[in-house]
Amino acid sequence: MCGRFALTATPDQTAAFLDVAGLEDFPARCNIAPTQPILMAIAGAPRAPGSNLPDRQPMLVRWGLIPTWVKDTREFPLLFNARSEGAAEKASFKAAMRHRRALVPASGFYEWRQTGGKKGQPYWIRPRNGGLVAFAGLIETYAEPGGSEMDTGAILTVKANADIAHIHDRMPVVIDIRDFARWLDCRTLEPRDVADLLRPAQPDFFEAIPVSDLVNKVANTGPKIQERGEIGTEPEKVRRQKPGADDSQMTLF
Repeated sequence: MCGRFALTATPDQTAAFLDVAGLEDFPARCNIAPTQPILMAIAGAPRAPGSNLPDRQPMLVRWGLIPTWVKDTREFPLLFNARSEGAAEKASFKAAMRHRRALVPASGFYEWRQTGGKKGQPYWIRPRNGGLVAFAGLIETYAEPGGSEMDTGAILTVKANADIAHIHDRMPVVIDIRDFARWLDCRTLEPRDVADLLRPAQPDFFEAIPVSDLVNKVANTGPKIQERGEIGTEPEKVRRQKPGADDSQMTLF
């Protein structure tokens, strides 16, 4: 899965990577979480012959896709990821797979190695050679009962490659820059025509760096959360304990 990621490139770098315009005021963010606004890019209007204008459109969407048929969002799960293996057939995603495929620019993502069913060691997972990546995304515009509309989105995931599998069994789908146009082409290409793009990243594409548990809290947004560090390695501090206190009661964060 992908429940946190970062986009720390400058607006100019992100705009050039996606071939979009209008990102001058888009800030760097180190700890992006579900329900927050995220940047996505979709195919725009076809370029006129000889035009130098970008043919992709940037969008800010709520991270957590809401299908159009949902009646009560309070009773609907938060769909911030979509399993790529069945997205084209699943009711929640099939319309977006056909009509609203998108790119999600990122500097990397975070994942946690599970320990006893709980979040254990967090990792900052980034391209080994640096730079940006684009995750495969889906967009759905949800009409609220009051009449207002909200653009929402999800990130597609796939079975993890060998670099990530020891941490988690899923990873985001990475779209190669050479395949941006294919993935975004919802006018002429059906989901089956781009199914080959829904695959794990190439071996050694990512590097996984252990980091401290600062990333666990959404309020921690500075670059310090990406610094190398491991949890559970510091010696336990001796503290006074009241008689009868239960030492097994601990806070997670």
